Amino acid sequence: MNVSYLRYIKVLIIILFCLPAEIHAKDYAKPFCVTSKNAVVDQNGRRILIEKKFSRIISLYGAHTENLFKLGLNKEIIGVSRHEAFPPEAMKKAVFSYRDDPEKFLSVHPDLVLIRPMIDRGYPDLVARLEKSGITVVSLQPGSVDDMFDYWTVLGILTGKQENASEMIRDFKESVSVFKSLTKTVGIKKRVYFEAIHSKMKTFSPKSMAIFALETAGGINIANDAKSVRGTNIAAYGKERILSEACEIDVYLAQSGAMNRPTISLIKKEPGFKVIKAIKENKIYIIDEMIVSRPTLRLLNGIQEIGKILYPDIFSEMVENQITGNRSK
Repeated sequence: MNVSYLRYIKVLIIILFCLPAEIHAKDYAKPFCVTSKNAVVDQNGRRILIEKKFSRIISLYGAHTENLFKLGLNKEIIGVSRHEAFPPEAMKKAVFSYRDDPEKFLSVHPDLVLIRPMIDRGYPDLVARLEKSGITVVSLQPGSVDDMFDYWTVLGILTGKQENASEMIRDFKESVSVFKSLTKTVGIKKRVYFEAIHSKMKTFSPKSMAIFALETAGGINIANDAKSVRGTNIAAYGKERILSEACEIDVYLAQSGAMNRPTISLIKKEPGFKVIKAIKENKIYIIDEMIVSRPTLRLLNGIQEIGKILYPDIFSEMVENQITGNRSK
């Protein structure tokens, strides 16, 4: 076998290996936007002209559900996903899944089904059947705080709650300003490793909501050079790089949720981790992913909780009364 042929094979393998990841990343990262006061584009490229507000809505993502309730749409929500946890009223609604037969959806006559890109990619037959039956499907999942503001605006336009959406954005920004003012006088800020998936040693991408929460609370992200995986909010880091920062990690923070079920004991027992400063000093904390990784007003709760961990004297219980959008967990 000649050298030229071997080189050709190597190049072909590299192309085939890299191509799916690039396609996935572009697909995941499609932008959504507002094109006019009554028209939006979702993350699948659908252009939706809103001639009248939608009033029979099924939400297949917990963040959609939470935001719809916050917009004051209790009556308009006729169905939610299986894993709802907030607000309590959501758990009184009919339950739907993207794995259900389309006829279940059609039987309740929704005019809008809110999904996210994962459902668009994984269950195209369901989506196609709903659209063929005249039901509007909108796919949304913001990846950053700036995207979150646009996302709230889109939800407001779809439901005729633009003023409520604008109020949510204003409240969030005002509360963030309060948080940032609290840590201005901190001399030496805490350096934090924020774990996303323990088994894979992954953290969050620098522009993710979780890192926004951490930095707004006055923490310094030890993994600020972590690279996003396939355009998601998860970033590759690895044990070797974590351990290379062992002496600099003041606090070890881990999210707990569907992707990650850590315990303090599990983290302590991880081979090699005993050299990490935060592990030695028992500065290990678990935080609910729903208040640090979801595009809802409860991201303010996440900032508050991280602040209490990092600077308990500054983030006292009294601060909660100053945070405009703060809501109970």
